[in-house]
Amino acid sequence: MEAKPGEHGGAAVGGNISGAQQAAREVSAREAGAAGWRALGDARLLLLGMWLGAAVFFSFAVAPGAFAVLPARELAGAIVTRTIGIVNVGGCLVALLLLATAFARRGAATRRAWILEVIALALVALATGVGHWVVSARMAALRIAMGRPIDEVAASDPLRLAFNSLHGYSVAAMTTAMLAAIVAFILIARRNRS
Repeated sequence: MEAKPGEHGGAAVGGNISGAQQAAREVSAREAGAAGWRALGDARLLLLGMWLGAAVFFSFAVAPGAFAVLPARELAGAIVTRTIGIVNVGGCLVALLLLATAFARRGAATRRAWILEVIALALVALATGVGHWVVSARMAALRIAMGRPIDEVAASDPLRLAFNSLHGYSVAAMTTAMLAAIVAFILIARRNRS
């Protein structure tokens, strides 16, 4: 039996076309997946950069500016307390979100870089969480216990001494969070380039 022209040849050609189409679909799916991972990496970098910018702005502009411009230190303290609360809670939430997405993108970095990124993000979450829910909460309780503006309390008063000590811890927590965020930012940026 002889094959009619196009019987077997047409099937072979049709098989090649569908194979080529399948390969093109696979390449397109891989490119779409890679674009999705790049978008996730960019979003992670943007979130961390926004928080870091807010923390730096608070530390070097808002806090010193409030105490330099406002007539009452008590009023400046209230503004700074409210603002640092927003920065701390935001930092904790952003760090926890970035930690969750770090596990989703684990294969995109070397093991060492990934571990360092996770540690840095955990430090941001821990420092901002402790800064807000422990240190700032205790400072607020001390203000209430003083019963009057802090400037009217003697410098040797135990409540004032405890408040000043907690203020030092608050600054240390924010500094730790910002330094850890810088490390995480660099690591995420490097991963996005590769």
